[in-house]
Amino acid sequence: MTLNFAPGDLVRARGREWVALPSPRPGVLALRPLSGNENDVVLLDPALEISSVEAARFDLPDDARSTVQAKAALLADALRLTLRRGAGPFRSAAQLAFEPRTYQLVPLLMALRLQVPRLLIADDVGIGKTIEAGLILREFMDRGELDAFSVLCPPHLVDQWIIELKDRFGIDAVPVTSGTAARLERNLPLAQTLFDAYPFTVVSLDYIKAEKRREGFARSCPDFVIVDEAHACVGTHKGKQQRFDLLRGLAKDAERRIIMLTATPHSGDEEAFGRLLSLIDPEFASMNFDSTKYRERLARHFVQRRRVDLIEGDWDENRSFPKHETREFPYRLSVDHLGFQEAVLDYCLSVVSKAGDHKKDQRLAFWGTLALMRCVGSSPAAALSALRNRANNEAERLEPQIYDEDGDDEDAVDVEPNTIFTNDPALQGLLHQASDLLNKPDPKLDALISALKPLIKAGANPVVFCRYLATAEHVKDGLRKAFPKLNIASVTGELTPDERRDRVAEMAIEDDSQAVQRILVATDCLSEGINLQQLFDTVVHYDLSWNPTRHQQREGRVDRFGQPAELVRSIMMYSPESAIDGAVLDVILRKAAEIRKATGVTVPLPDERGPVTDALMAAMMLRRGGHKQLTLDLRLDDGSHAMEARWRDASENEKKSRARFAQNAMKPAEVAPEWTKAKALLGSPDDAQLFVERAMSRFGVPLEKKRSVFLAHVHALQDSLREKLEQRGLEKSVRLATAEPAPSGASLLTRTHPLTASLAESLLEASLDAEALPDLGIGRVGAWPSTAVPALTRLVLLRIRYKLTIHARKERLLLAEEAALVALQGGSVIASGDAARELLNTPATADLAPVARDRMIEAARSDLAALLSGPLASFAKSRAEELVADHARLRAAAGSASRVSVEPVLPTDVIGLFVMMPGEV
Repeated sequence: MTLNFAPGDLVRARGREWVALPSPRPGVLALRPLSGNENDVVLLDPALEISSVEAARFDLPDDARSTVQAKAALLADALRLTLRRGAGPFRSAAQLAFEPRTYQLVPLLMALRLQVPRLLIADDVGIGKTIEAGLILREFMDRGELDAFSVLCPPHLVDQWIIELKDRFGIDAVPVTSGTAARLERNLPLAQTLFDAYPFTVVSLDYIKAEKRREGFARSCPDFVIVDEAHACVGTHKGKQQRFDLLRGLAKDAERRIIMLTATPHSGDEEAFGRLLSLIDPEFASMNFDSTKYRERLARHFVQRRRVDLIEGDWDENRSFPKHETREFPYRLSVDHLGFQEAVLDYCLSVVSKAGDHKKDQRLAFWGTLALMRCVGSSPAAALSALRNRANNEAERLEPQIYDEDGDDEDAVDVEPNTIFTNDPALQGLLHQASDLLNKPDPKLDALISALKPLIKAGANPVVFCRYLATAEHVKDGLRKAFPKLNIASVTGELTPDERRDRVAEMAIEDDSQAVQRILVATDCLSEGINLQQLFDTVVHYDLSWNPTRHQQREGRVDRFGQPAELVRSIMMYSPESAIDGAVLDVILRKAAEIRKATGVTVPLPDERGPVTDALMAAMMLRRGGHKQLTLDLRLDDGSHAMEARWRDASENEKKSRARFAQNAMKPAEVAPEWTKAKALLGSPDDAQLFVERAMSRFGVPLEKKRSVFLAHVHALQDSLREKLEQRGLEKSVRLATAEPAPSGASLLTRTHPLTASLAESLLEASLDAEALPDLGIGRVGAWPSTAVPALTRLVLLRIRYKLTIHARKERLLLAEEAALVALQGGSVIASGDAARELLNTPATADLAPVARDRMIEAARSDLAALLSGPLASFAKSRAEELVADHARLRAAAGSASRVSVEPVLPTDVIGLFVMMPGEV
């Protein structure tokens, strides 16, 4: 009994042949069936086997079934599409369910050039930071360089990460949150932690940051960590401080690889930026990055690109993003609504004037005023809810609610605030006014309907963002009356995260006979965490957000990588007669828009909110009229000047940051040919589409074209294949897109799509096992006349296994596989790759008589041993040399000091042997 099997070796165990994979530990074999996939891997201890594990060969059997030209071509495509362990320098290319853009390769190249990858990826919203981090993760997994990882993110992003990892990268991770941790830990042995039992995890930062969990996680945390929304871990807020303490503890392990993601790394706050950089290297916290030497050092770890950088750069990436058209939509208030707003403001200002010089009372009065005026400007329903709420012991929570800060309590993001006002009799009159307005026409809602009518007529699918729960329900009801034929739903904080996701998913269901337009009314519980670009193409800010970043997040749900529409619209509704709308526009939103126009990024509000509050109060008072003296008495004019100064500082700091840290030095075009070569060897989306079309037709269930998608009626396939597809979640009729971005309700047809993979595996298995799908007629040998060849030509379909050794600090031996089609005349190779595939795909001109066909096949078979030891062995060795050169080019571009050697396992596996003779049409 021998254990000297290396990755790529063939062994015989348990009555069948297997391919040896890299072993997880000494004394154990990891084996994959020759005709199986990555999910069929088994681990076995040879010492415990009844029959000994022996070396094996893969020979073309004497009784191999014969086949015709079309089915031989189908077999060649199936072999190429089943392989998952590519031999090229991009090991992850075979595992992806999407086509990454070349700019998304930049962070991957940066990670590959670092001994211990620590990166801060700070690309703009919607560019694809999740994809970039996932590419790094998948590549390191496929290189055998990591066995476990954790993604740390805010709780509302956990589900999004689970879905992205599964759907795009084929990685099954488990969520670790306050709601799942106890269930996952149940029945675990005392000595085993949750992270030992589940090596791939997505962890809620708010769950794991608690001191009682933080220390235990630091001990069992994997050595590869992704941190999403990293900027939310470096503030002075208690929750942010706990998050930072957690990350700082993880970063102390110098061998731990950390990938951090954020769209707002700097935002004019040098201290917070320094804390963020200290997680990469403690020295970065105090470095002077005005120095070229230090900037170059940081540039190895920091990448930051705006969308305009990509569209105007050297890369042909324009179709990655839609055009964005933004406009303001003013509306007029009715006499009743304007009177109500003025009455509320007058009441609030009377409370402010009574606060006197006591700063705390004054500040609470300001907050209460702003909070109530926000609700009044939102809708009568929200105003009524806020007026009914009374002061409690948590008045300090008003400020973060007013400015739409990201707090620990994400579920409370759309609840109307408690005001600081007591049971003042004057409030009763306001309550009656608000109640009366509920029964009168709402000019704001009417304006929304007017704005939507031309968009709906043009085929748009809008998302309407409201600030408060009561407003969202009010708007939903109004829109259902105005657009009774449309699919209209609302998502608010009353729903759990799972229910929100399900509500959005339900809107994706379409009637194949016609497109169904939809309108989603949402609160800011949906401004992060669920991507909406597949279903919606327009954003309406029904309520202005007071946090410019929140506006960007709302639009970023729709205007992002993968949006199928060529144009995304955003509309900002406001009333010029409303004191609160005008104040917010002047003090916050238009100033932020100016900075964005100048710098290309959205700068959040300054952390010190006192001047913001003062400036808003001053703007409201002056707009209301008659309160100039009160403005001066309260020194609110100073707040306006201070706010202007802070915006100028933020703008200048952001410009400096961009000048110092913008990362465009790495050019992915230098290695894009290697990625293109990998796709050609593994099978592109076009190859996958052609294969699925041919295979489904062979099974008697051709694809059905429906507008921009295909329907695959998988329920009509034969039982064994249908059951396999059901296990992979495919039932009934599956909607398939053949180009990115996929329309809603459809999935992109790639080589890793469950339908492609299942068909390819089944066809390959049918060729190797006579009992599998016997009626299909997929064989491994054949002969036919063809116009493609001038002389007798033999085509050999090979599976070449390579032992790929990475010579680095820790040497690793990996298995790699490649499908190759080689054309020979006599003893010489005349074509391979696409040229040989073109020969095989040329239709036969006739069917040979069985006697003639068998004679030609037998002659080819008798020469096969000589071909395997001669020209085919030479071909495999030359391919290994080409692969070494490909790896060297990539590693040179990435600055890697390691090298790769590639050795073919000989003899190669012969999957098919076909003979073509000259023939006339």
